[in-house]
Amino acid sequence: MTSPSTSPSSSATTSATNSVKAAGDVRHHTLVVLVENKTGVLARVAGLFARRGYNIFSLAVAPTEDERFSRITIVVDVESSPLEQIVKQLFKLIHVVKISELDPRESVERELVIATVNATPLARGQVIELVQVFEGKILAVGHDVLTVSLDGAPAKVDDFEELLRPFGIVELQRTGRVALAKVTTSATRPLVAQVS
Repeated sequence: MTSPSTSPSSSATTSATNSVKAAGDVRHHTLVVLVENKTGVLARVAGLFARRGYNIFSLAVAPTEDERFSRITIVVDVESSPLEQIVKQLFKLIHVVKISELDPRESVERELVIATVNATPLARGQVIELVQVFEGKILAVGHDVLTVSLDGAPAKVDDFEELLRPFGIVELQRTGRVALAKVTTSATRPLVAQVS
C-alpha cells in the first residue's frame, strides 16, 4: 500500500478545527438512563430500540458509584427518534429509575478507540507521528502493524479514525461514548424520574 503523502500534523490541525465546528452542530440526543442492577435490564432496553426501529449511534453501560444501579448512556439520532417517544417507551420498562438528557454542548463526552493499523517500514514513522499529535498510545508493535489507542471527545476520535484509514485499518473497536454533565453547569435535564 502506498503511504499517505499528507503530513499527519497538518491534517490533524485541520481536523481539530473541524472538531470545534462540529461541537456546536447537535444532531443527536444523549440520554442517560439510570437503572437497577438487575438481570436482563440491558437486554430489555436494547430490545425496545430494536423493535421501534430507533437509530442508535452508540450504547455504553457500567455500574455507578452505587452498586445497586447501572448507568446506560445512549446516543440516538434526532431525526429517526423523537425524544418524547424514546422517553415514553423507556419509562415503560421496569427497573428504570431516572432518565436524563445531556446537552453535548454542556456536558463532558468521552470515547475510546483501539485500532490495529498497517505500518510498513515506510509508513511507520507517519503512523507514530499521527498518534503523538493526537496524544494517543501505541499498545503493541508487530512487523508490519501497530495497535494504537486514543480516548477523547467523540469528534476527536472520529478525526483520528479518519486519518488512520489511508494507512489501512486491519481491525478497529470503539467503546461508544459516555458522558456526564459539566460540573460548573446544569447540563443534565431530568426528563422522567421514578422513585425507587
